[in-house]
Amino acid sequence: MSVLIVIFYILSFFSVYIQVFLFVTFLENRKKIDIRSKKLILKNYPTVTVIVPCYNEEKNVSLTVESLLNLDYPKGKLNITVVDDGSKDNTWGVLNELYGSNKRVNLLQKDNGGKHTALNLALENTDSEFIGCLDSDSSVHPEALKRIITFFDNEETMAVAPSIMVRKPKKFIEYAQQAEFDMAHYNKKMLAFLRGLQVTPGPFSIFRKKVFDQIGPYKKAHNTEDQEIALRMHRHGLLIDHCPDAYVYCGSPNTVPKLYKQRVRWIYGFIKNALDFKELFFKKKYGNIGFFTLPAGFISIFGAMFLLLFFLSRVFNYIGGKVIQVKVVGFGSLFGSDFNFDPFFLSTETFLFISIFLYIMVIVALFNGRRMIHGRKIFSFDILLFVVIYSVVAPFWLMKAIWNAIFSRESNWAAERNYSLNQLK
Repeated sequence: MSVLIVIFYILSFFSVYIQVFLFVTFLENRKKIDIRSKKLILKNYPTVTVIVPCYNEEKNVSLTVESLLNLDYPKGKLNITVVDDGSKDNTWGVLNELYGSNKRVNLLQKDNGGKHTALNLALENTDSEFIGCLDSDSSVHPEALKRIITFFDNEETMAVAPSIMVRKPKKFIEYAQQAEFDMAHYNKKMLAFLRGLQVTPGPFSIFRKKVFDQIGPYKKAHNTEDQEIALRMHRHGLLIDHCPDAYVYCGSPNTVPKLYKQRVRWIYGFIKNALDFKELFFKKKYGNIGFFTLPAGFISIFGAMFLLLFFLSRVFNYIGGKVIQVKVVGFGSLFGSDFNFDPFFLSTETFLFISIFLYIMVIVALFNGRRMIHGRKIFSFDILLFVVIYSVVAPFWLMKAIWNAIFSRESNWAAERNYSLNQLK
């Protein structure tokens, strides 16, 4: 048995195990998932500051701020702090014109230093009980904040992540991302049940202020500060939960190259942050973040990349064999009575069986996520788009991210952010 076959079986076993384990977690906890459609009335409304860091967002930032102003939350309990991180366009002028006299909106300006520095400046200027962030290409559902706050009834909960949706998808690639996000909602909620959620997304994750008092402010962290602070929380034993009905609507990459750049940054950030927190791996005191979430992330990355290479090697072997056959026997040998076309160009049925099983589990995860968010299972064309587009493109951004991680080639987050311009309009 060749080394490739051995690696294939090992990665296949762990890939199947991960999907089955998440599904069993879902079956055990599905009755705990609550999607609320009616307005909530809380017994207590704690003070909340939501930070909006922005850079060159003159066309988008007003829609982001307006969505916060429209939150169904007592005005005296909600503060909005917008930080202009040295924009070169008219972002600061737009902010002053629209909100300069609004007492609910606190405007701050600083030299460009990156998103984490904008967040930290706002942290230094608030004493609210809870702190959140909303990226300046995003908007929130009016009930999102109240729904998240209910999760803090558990005094152990230190941060709560929302459910992210694509805002007004128009192109095929945007619909494919919405299907991906539906699956991500499922994965995040299952990891939250396992106390192993590894990210607090920039769009509207809410923290107790004591988190920052205890573990310190944001860090640059390979342009993925939302992953780093989540792992830092796990290092200190702080619980992160996920609120499936706290909807956040974000601008999304609308072409494959833009999606490719974004995903390279995300995967690169995961790899580098996970290595920075390597002490979390396989230690009992850190629980499932080290025994399941982080190892599963690496298995998924390398598994998808390897399976593509394994598939391509089989394709080339098949084609090479046919070329030799033609040279020896002639073209007629290709269409004889013994011709047997294998659509996967493989000599083993195991690869086909495992691939079909994994695709089925992905679809199940997607449907479960969709039911969590929308209250029902919906089959639509975006599922097919997701399967086709991501099957072809995802292995390449995984390989690029691994390459960048090996040589520490950090992506340019500011350049990538150009895709968001006009996305909210």
